[in-house]
Amino acid sequence: MKGPSPLYGLMAEFDDVSSLVLAAERAYGEGYRCLDAYSPFPIEQLHEALGSHHTRLPLIVLIGGLCGCLGGYALQYWSSALAYPLNIGGKPLHSWPAFIPVTFECTILAAALSAVLGMLALNGLPMPYHPVFNVPRFALASRNRFFLCIEAIDPKFDVEATRRFLETLNPREVNTVAD
Repeated sequence: MKGPSPLYGLMAEFDDVSSLVLAAERAYGEGYRCLDAYSPFPIEQLHEALGSHHTRLPLIVLIGGLCGCLGGYALQYWSSALAYPLNIGGKPLHSWPAFIPVTFECTILAAALSAVLGMLALNGLPMPYHPVFNVPRFALASRNRFFLCIEAIDPKFDVEATRRFLETLNPREVNTVAD
């Protein structure tokens, strides 16, 4: 016989954008850090209200671009000056101006690939299943409702205290999210 499923968190449902943003600001102000919000469209203020200010993606893209640049240049230098040197028309073996277009293209390719793979990794994708889909009313998140979820892994999370806190935010209802 299967026991009760572990708790993923608590989720509050709101009717409008301003209620969701205000609830996210208050939750962050109360010390909750493992928050997530769901809405049918992007909300500019919500990113700051959740405390999500920094991402490592630009650093990942920069490192990927630099690796592509160095790798492309090193490959050309190795192939034309070290592995298979050909002296054609008195040109030097290390003719760096000829290496620039390929180096540029390798930089762009590696930066673009690291941007896509870094975005997927930082977002935790692909994720075919998420516990919030266990809440029946969550289907409205793609239509006209707004949800704020406080995850159980948050250090401040306590089922009863967090439920009481969420109920002070005047949501439509507060649901338990099973994992």
